[in-house]
Amino acid sequence: MKKSLNCALVAGALSVFAFGASAKAEVVIDVDLTTQNMHVQSATGSYDWPVSTARAGFTTPRGHFAPIGMERMHYSKKYHNSPMPYSIFFRGGYAIHGTYALSALGTPASHGCVRLSPEHAKMLYEMVQNEGASISIVSSPARYASR
Repeated sequence: MKKSLNCALVAGALSVFAFGASAKAEVVIDVDLTTQNMHVQSATGSYDWPVSTARAGFTTPRGHFAPIGMERMHYSKKYHNSPMPYSIFFRGGYAIHGTYALSALGTPASHGCVRLSPEHAKMLYEMVQNEGASISIVSSPARYASR
């Protein structure tokens, strides 16, 4: 009986391996609130893009998240029907999405979402659609200690 069980387990494991049912790689999205930069690691490559996160008086959630919804074009009901192209929602109404305020990228400027250029937002949206994602939002420690 024990030998049959072992054979069944080995056969099951081999079929999973042979038919590609193993876990697929996810897009890894790291957002650094201090540097206002997003690093993306995907099966298609590695990317670094400027972002805008929460300006004074607002917050961008910190932590580790998974996408909870995606919309090719979303309009914010909370902020004057503002367009949010290629939205990847990760916590409640917070999303990574494109912005047309390109001159603000690299500085805190949002109500809490993570904004990036529409071109980069589209690339990211398509990667996440194909691969899934894990999202990490952190503040990096100061690069230089005060003297």
